[in-house]
Amino acid sequence: MRLRMTLMAGLATLAGSIGLYPLFESGGWFWAGVGAVLAVAGGGVLARRLRLPAAVNLLFGLAGLLLYLNLVYASGQAWLGVIPSPESVGHLGGLADSGWRAANRYAAPVPVLPGIELMTAAGIGLVAVLVDLLAVRLRRAAPAGLPLLAMYSVPAAVREDGVSWLAFGVGALGFLALLMADAREQVGGWGRTVTSFRQREVPLAGADPRPDEGAGLPDAAALAASGRRIAAGAVAIAVLVPVAVPGLQPRGMFGLGGDGSGGTQTVTTPDPLVSLKRELTRLDDSIVLTYRTNDPEAPDYLRLYALDKFEGDRWTYTQLDSHPSDRLDERDLPSPPGLSVASSREVTTRVQVRPEVRDMSFLPVPYAPSDVSISGDWRVDERSLMIYSLRDSADGRAYTVTSRRAEPTIGQLAAAGNHPAEIVSRYTAVPKNVPREVRQLADQVTAGSATALSQAVRLQRWFTLSGGFTYDLSAPAPKHGSDLVDFLLHSKRGYCEQFAASMALMARILGIPSRVAMGYTSGSEVRPGQWVVRSRDAHAWPELYFEGTGWVRFEPTPSGAGGQGTAATPEYSLPATSGGGSEGSESAPAPETSSPTDNQAPAPQPSARGRNDTGETGGAAAQDDEDGGFSAAPWLAGAVLILLLLAVPMALRTFTRRRRWAALISPSLSPSRTRTGPGPGAPPGAAARAPAPDPAGAAHAAWREMRADALDHGLEWRASDSPRATARRLGELLELDDEVAQALTRIARAEELARYSLSRSPEPPERLRADVRTVRDAFAASVGRGTRWRARLLPPSTMAQTRNTLQSAGNRALDATARLNDLPARLRRK
Repeated sequence: MRLRMTLMAGLATLAGSIGLYPLFESGGWFWAGVGAVLAVAGGGVLARRLRLPAAVNLLFGLAGLLLYLNLVYASGQAWLGVIPSPESVGHLGGLADSGWRAANRYAAPVPVLPGIELMTAAGIGLVAVLVDLLAVRLRRAAPAGLPLLAMYSVPAAVREDGVSWLAFGVGALGFLALLMADAREQVGGWGRTVTSFRQREVPLAGADPRPDEGAGLPDAAALAASGRRIAAGAVAIAVLVPVAVPGLQPRGMFGLGGDGSGGTQTVTTPDPLVSLKRELTRLDDSIVLTYRTNDPEAPDYLRLYALDKFEGDRWTYTQLDSHPSDRLDERDLPSPPGLSVASSREVTTRVQVRPEVRDMSFLPVPYAPSDVSISGDWRVDERSLMIYSLRDSADGRAYTVTSRRAEPTIGQLAAAGNHPAEIVSRYTAVPKNVPREVRQLADQVTAGSATALSQAVRLQRWFTLSGGFTYDLSAPAPKHGSDLVDFLLHSKRGYCEQFAASMALMARILGIPSRVAMGYTSGSEVRPGQWVVRSRDAHAWPELYFEGTGWVRFEPTPSGAGGQGTAATPEYSLPATSGGGSEGSESAPAPETSSPTDNQAPAPQPSARGRNDTGETGGAAAQDDEDGGFSAAPWLAGAVLILLLLAVPMALRTFTRRRRWAALISPSLSPSRTRTGPGPGAPPGAAARAPAPDPAGAAHAAWREMRADALDHGLEWRASDSPRATARRLGELLELDDEVAQALTRIARAEELARYSLSRSPEPPERLRADVRTVRDAFAASVGRGTRWRARLLPPSTMAQTRNTLQSAGNRALDATARLNDLPARLRRK
């Protein structure tokens, strides 16, 4: 059965599965995977105990996995709570489908919902099936590393930061342990070590044995220790070299050093828009930060990123080359670009980020920051005024931001002059592969507008009011140019990413410098001057450049109960007329009378849901909280399933024994009928007319039972011996007492008469059955405890019977297939 290799294969699979941790918010998925691995291991052990072909070993592993998933996730629809039924299989399919939709909807790390947990357990179980087949059944441990490696490819493909060095080391050590266990078994199978001629020299009489006698023997322990050192060294090199090479790890060795003071470094972060999707779809709606502000009006948004580059299917920011001179403590923050005509006021904001937040390497600050007070190595990008760090995180930090909030008038925006050449070249670039339909749509929506402001207002109004768009968090993020066309012309369903990205792109098509900003809305006011920002306040919005004012925020995403709950439309984007100078003859699009209410409505309280997606947060949020810790259910389910699988041979042996004797015990000879005779009202002679048992059948049944008991207890059974010779050999081998010897003799004599004579056996079935029990007890008393337990739990006779049955069924299936293949030929001959 190769129990040691089975154990090592399961441990290697679990060690490799640790690399999946970046995909999940909590650890409940791991315990589900443990149960799946145990179930697969149990199925593999049973298949090898039956000595079935490798293909059947694969099927047994899959069957064990199905039974486990059925028991844990669909026991209510299963037969007896365990056996899969059409209803339970359908329930598993529906749960997997919901898990697939949730996995596509959420960005990693995802909450461990039941559907996602089912998919994870099934995936880990499938890897365990392949590893068990390759390493244990086929004795090919090295190729078993391929399915283990596949588990590492998932987080590497989904998340930019990949897997930590510690998780990689654990998985690598698990695979090396599997290889060493396999090598030990193979080398151990070669037999004893052959000694050299020198080692077999006999010392002279009287001579003392040499102290180094046997020193020439190969030292297996030393070889094993060398192998372990080589393996540990290989893992150490694989882990240490990537983190030690300059440029690969900007935070230094294991993130503990490397303050970046040595020169220019490249800033890399996870995809901001992926982080946005994750925040918007969090079920717990957790608090991200709180802040106090002296702004007498509703505070402005808190910006994290400024995405200035459109790559045809997604927005991102130009690679930041960080230098020590960019540190906040080394310089004053640059003035906001373009702010020269419009008035501005100074706003002070004190921000406290919650400790639960992880890896926030960009600071959320109101635009445009002029001074930031925070400890650590924080830097500023001169062009975008993004605040970031190469080695620190804002998790749990408090900091103070002083910012200049521009207050442009409608006339100032409408009369904005020509843009600087640097701004135009950088923020109006549009890829050539932008679909022609989008270019035509931008011109169509803004037809008749003579200024950049009126064009921007028309675009915003089209997205929020007249375009027929719907705010929908379940819409997938755009990945191709065709997705953008579908959003603008067909589906018109999306969330803030699609709205902001589309308006910024259309503004660039019209020649207006634009970019996409990402961060948080102002959140909800809980008391005067104190605000709370939650995960669902994550937001993306377009910023358009107007000379004299600089970067100006617009809001194309629907707000209020039917959209982003805490989004607010700026007043300058809702003019009654374009106003000012040359625009006197043009009327800007008049907004609906209800539009200003977005800015005038009181901020919702933290307990309120300001959007139309509250239906998902009821029971699912509770489920998300419950999945965070240890759960004993998968362990118990896996243990119960293994016990059930191990009980199959014992139950089959008991069933076979009872079936053999049930047909041989005549009702007329049962004790109740012997004592009482025929029942009341029975006709005379009813008992005499009852069918008598078959003496030959009873003898054959007793002989088969004794043979099965002998095989179960590890006793040699020679098929070529006659019944008398078998009884004599067993009696001599076991040194039986008189009672057991007589029982053995009666069984052998009955089988001999039934086999070679026409006369009937003189022994009734009850006597033969009692003799079989006596002999079985003698067999059990003659062997060790381990053999007795094996005879009870995993009887070899049942294993052989099952194997023969499966082979017979396979042969019959092949015969039926051959007949079906020959059927057309036979029909043609007829």
